[in-house]
Amino acid sequence: MQNRRDFLKRASLLLAGGLVAPQMLSSCGGSAAPSKHIGLQLYSLRDDIKDLGIQKVLEIVSKMGYVNLETAGYSDGKIYGLDPAEFKKICNDLGMKPTSAHLSKYLSDDMAKDLDWWNKAIEAHNTAGMKYMVMPVSPINEKATMDDLKRYFGDYFYQVGLAAAGAGIRFGYHNHDFEFKQIDGQTIFDAMLENSSPDHIMFQMDVYWVMRGGKDPVEYLKKYPNRFPILHIKDETAIGASGKMDYKPIFEQAYANGMKDWYVEVERYDTTPQEDVKKSYDFLNAAEFVK
Repeated sequence: MQNRRDFLKRASLLLAGGLVAPQMLSSCGGSAAPSKHIGLQLYSLRDDIKDLGIQKVLEIVSKMGYVNLETAGYSDGKIYGLDPAEFKKICNDLGMKPTSAHLSKYLSDDMAKDLDWWNKAIEAHNTAGMKYMVMPVSPINEKATMDDLKRYFGDYFYQVGLAAAGAGIRFGYHNHDFEFKQIDGQTIFDAMLENSSPDHIMFQMDVYWVMRGGKDPVEYLKKYPNRFPILHIKDETAIGASGKMDYKPIFEQAYANGMKDWYVEVERYDTTPQEDVKKSYDFLNAAEFVK
């Protein structure tokens, strides 16, 4: 079997003769693919997507080094206006994978119609190669009742999760800070977790919003080790900019729980969206606690 030393020696001889292919040298090292699979929620660049178009933004994100993508642009079977297979190909051609999606459909008076909407969405995101579909917000807040919460998380989301599982996709919910208020003396977020099926509904913890809600993300990761397969890594602006978030114990506990995927989300900016998204990548790529 040819070892690395023999390979490099042979490559150098071929190079002297002008025979070596560029891809042969790149396989030795040089500009290799990013070792850390850092994900990005594309909502972070929502204005650029509107102004520049999704193709250009994907090219920019690829050059930054991001590998996994979470979308926020689904409508009527299309992802950012593209056929799901086309969107997947564009991402793949740029060395990235669309692995998660945010999309919303509130419960109406006709659940059968609502589930038809989700079935079409599931088909689209399955075609795009997604592993996760996430509801980014719900109407369940401190003004709701516990019956309202159970109707969403115990019934509606259960049905959506069941349908998604049939396509090999995990369905879940993403929190903000209002879920850390209370209904009937119980923290809403805890009630959501405890009144939903672990086999059909996962949760995407937004670590910044947990902190803003007055809670510790690590404590939730410890208390519910199997409910948070994916995270949103967020700060007030660019990741690491505020100094208020201690990401090291969060990553350590999430990895211990078996986390495989996570996504940067930048909602507010110190500079420009692109600069803050790049700063976020650089911060996490340099962090020893990020695998």
